[in-house]
Amino acid sequence: MSHEAFLLTVNSPPSLEEALVDCLLSLEWRQGFTSFPANVHDHNQQGLSLAEQVAGHQRKIRFQMYVERQNISALLTKLKADFNGSGLHYWLVPAIEQGII
Repeated sequence: MSHEAFLLTVNSPPSLEEALVDCLLSLEWRQGFTSFPANVHDHNQQGLSLAEQVAGHQRKIRFQMYVERQNISALLTKLKADFNGSGLHYWLVPAIEQGII
């Protein structure tokens, strides 16, 4: 099965939320995206504050967007250039179907 669209998910530190919103809104092919608070649970405690260690999670902002195949490379290149070393965590999965009901 050949996928023409993908779902990109990015977890961002809250301090980068506005910069990431501005970056995504500046894209020429702007398709829209969703952002919402997320609690990230991980066994790796490195970089967590004492409060986060006690709570057992770290607060992040999660962004999700559909990306057409032809835009993936440019988007990831831009994110890697603009946010190099910032700790953004992303994953890309094929979108089987999308639409409006």
